[in-house]
Amino acid sequence: MNNPVWMMSSAYPDMNLHQLIDAASDAGLQGLELCVFRRDGDRSDHVATHLEYEDFGPAEAQRIIDLFNGRNMRFSIGSYDNLIGGDPAQREKNQNHLLKLIRIAALLGGNANGVKVGTFVGYNHEWDSQEGSYQRNLEEYRRVFTPIIRYAEDLGVTVLYENCPMEGWRSAGYANTMNNLPCTLASRKLMYAMIPSDAHGEIYDPSHDVWQYADPLSVLELSDIKRIHAVHLKTTRMKSAAETSLWGGVYGKQQISEELAAAAGISGAVHEWDRYSYEPMVPGFGGSDSMDWRAFTCRLSELGFSGPMSIENEGANSKGTGNAGATQQGFKACLQFMMPMIWPLTDSGYSFPGQPELHPAGSSDIRAVSMKDLI
Repeated sequence: MNNPVWMMSSAYPDMNLHQLIDAASDAGLQGLELCVFRRDGDRSDHVATHLEYEDFGPAEAQRIIDLFNGRNMRFSIGSYDNLIGGDPAQREKNQNHLLKLIRIAALLGGNANGVKVGTFVGYNHEWDSQEGSYQRNLEEYRRVFTPIIRYAEDLGVTVLYENCPMEGWRSAGYANTMNNLPCTLASRKLMYAMIPSDAHGEIYDPSHDVWQYADPLSVLELSDIKRIHAVHLKTTRMKSAAETSLWGGVYGKQQISEELAAAAGISGAVHEWDRYSYEPMVPGFGGSDSMDWRAFTCRLSELGFSGPMSIENEGANSKGTGNAGATQQGFKACLQFMMPMIWPLTDSGYSFPGQPELHPAGSSDIRAVSMKDLI
């Protein structure tokens, strides 16, 4: 394998683009997965916006390309929100923001430069009390994303779904923790069947399958490798069996009153992300995890995966500490851990063989559109 290793910029929400590039270079990385969240969005857990998305035109695109070429780096862009559920006004803004990012990616060279657009799909819980709510969410996905994917295809851009269930998107008082439709391989296969286009695929994060008791190797075997355009380097350490024995591994902990929990001698979910018995980790930093990375990367290589591997640093002992030094150490340790599995051995050790420059941006502008223009 000769996969470049990138930094997902969510770990450094307060840095500007130049500082991010410096941090990635310091860690020995070859690119950035740039988060470009709406500044007026309703998410509080991820707020990084590392590219100016308003009034973006060909001149700005060329400036960005020159900046990355000057540092021998590549990049993608993305924003991860609920596009088919939640507050209707926010939902529409999220859809239109994704269209802005697709246009920006096209101005930056799109597929020819490997500039792809990451997103969630989300989920609509308004139908949960009715039978067939999952099928209804699939149909809403088809309605919303058919024009989005057609638009991306016309512009030579690929949209990538991340498979995080976003179990913390609802209050711990709710039992249903599926908050992002493509969180299982079955869902993604159904989505591709509904919209049979090559202009969408996935950023596969194996850590989300580990804590759902799905084997990432088996997921790879059942996946169409052409749909996997990027892989997140993030991992999970499953905690002791004590909590799983109490609550099981399928539905997660439930929120209960403190008095009742004390009387029963157990604990319930104390906040939105306290549902399942796992700890997010950075691979190779601060202990063993619950995944066989060597077997995983070997199988990726056998299947011909050549895309970027992006470190999403949500490690409890790294980004989770709030300490910038520990965050950067997590990136560096992850790269050192992965090197022997993905890079060739050279006279100077395991080394990335290099990558071509990005193509220049085109001089023609692209008209901005909204969902009202496409539906």
